[in-house]
Amino acid sequence: MVGDQRAVIAFLSEPSSYGAAIERVDIIETHVSLVFLAGQRAYKLKRAVKYPYLDFSTPEHRHRACQAELILNRRTAPSLYLEVRALARMPDGKIHFTTEGPTIDWVVVMRRFEQSSLFDALAQTGGLSASLMHDLAGHIANFHAIAESRYDVGGAAALTEIAEVNHRCLVEARHAGFCRERIEEIRKSSLRRLDSIGGVLDRRRAEGKVRRCHGDLHLRNICLFDGKPTLFDCLEFSDALASIDVLYDLGFLLMDLEHRGLTQFANMVLNRYLDLTDEDDALPAMPLFLSLRAAIRAHIMATALDRTTYATKKLQIIDEARSYLDLAARLLHPEPARLIAIGGPSGSGKSTLAAALAPAIGARVLRSDVIRKRLFGVSPETRLPASAYSPEISRRVYEALRSKATATLAAGYSVIIDAVSLKPEERQSFAAVAVAAAVPFSGLWLAAPASTMVARLCTRRHDASDASPEILAQQLRQDAGPIDWVVIDADTEPEACLTAARGALAFA
Repeated sequence: MVGDQRAVIAFLSEPSSYGAAIERVDIIETHVSLVFLAGQRAYKLKRAVKYPYLDFSTPEHRHRACQAELILNRRTAPSLYLEVRALARMPDGKIHFTTEGPTIDWVVVMRRFEQSSLFDALAQTGGLSASLMHDLAGHIANFHAIAESRYDVGGAAALTEIAEVNHRCLVEARHAGFCRERIEEIRKSSLRRLDSIGGVLDRRRAEGKVRRCHGDLHLRNICLFDGKPTLFDCLEFSDALASIDVLYDLGFLLMDLEHRGLTQFANMVLNRYLDLTDEDDALPAMPLFLSLRAAIRAHIMATALDRTTYATKKLQIIDEARSYLDLAARLLHPEPARLIAIGGPSGSGKSTLAAALAPAIGARVLRSDVIRKRLFGVSPETRLPASAYSPEISRRVYEALRSKATATLAAGYSVIIDAVSLKPEERQSFAAVAVAAAVPFSGLWLAAPASTMVARLCTRRHDASDASPEILAQQLRQDAGPIDWVVIDADTEPEACLTAARGALAFA
């Protein structure tokens, strides 16, 4: 620390500072702040610290940061953020919440919420669910849609600077015992990636995809408030660091989920976000985005060692910091891409199987139902009229599937195509995409009795598919021709179907 805040911390730690009704104060510490939980309020004090990426060393700097925090977080959590309050030293030397005396510090006042509602805590207790992550992805997409575009920052130059700052911070974190060769490997691989995708990053900035985002979007900065996923505690101290590509903003959440072994949720959030936003052109940059985020967490964890005196806690921090560093290196070298197509009549279970298979290979799921909705500029769950299912529109849908699959494979991502694919030429065209991309191809055909598929269609709710029993009957009257894909018995529970598919695809 570069400033003495002991008196302020002592005041904020005392229950009587908040009124007679407060009997205890709980304290949450991070490397840049202290949060004092008193009654129904939380009081956030910024530490008097200075790092290469942050300067809270003076009361003036902290005041500006508090004001920025209030304004910026009200974009996503207006009910949580209440005010900025001054702390002043009175003539008798005591500290009070007031503007009457010389102000010595500032706090952001928030509504208090249960720590168990943090997504970080929910991840540890098994409280995260598919529906919750589905809602979270939508919430983030909506926020990014209204965030202010920035054309003067971001792009390849900004990401290069982040990579270099990460490198300096990792090298300087001597007490963490980082492998120097690993640090150098990450820097070299990051710069090589930047060299290949710099044009993509700069083009996206020119298109307004660099925006004043959250900037610190990991699970501990998301909570359930009033039953809804709520983003809070955004990065307020640097417009440059928070004015980033929207996919780099999302990348912190995805990396955090990966680090916790919640790959299925990371894949689900990415696919839902892309289905809502059509930001697939940023996929070539995603490995770098995630790696940079992991490297940032590695050196931030290493910084926490300076505040820890207990040997056991130090060992835990070192282990976690090293795991982030290992992840940063691994993310820059994803598994080879492949293309899987899943076909079969409506109600056969294609989308359920695709979603279950995707996390294991980090696949982008391209669903014909979603593509059709994007062509009409509506959300995936918006129902379309019968005219949207004409042969010409369907032809355009399959063209879009092939085009998106080609681009995604070129970005290094595996693809799962989820489409009925009744016509032999449709199935053949997907195999041709794989041949052109020089990646392995697998086709799965789901077969189930008509009665099973009808029952599934009748129980669907809030789904991208508009299929009905009548549409299924039309499909079953068509001749699908010879099926040269692997036929999977889909008249089973989803887990059994998944096991059979995994066996056919030869991966666990």
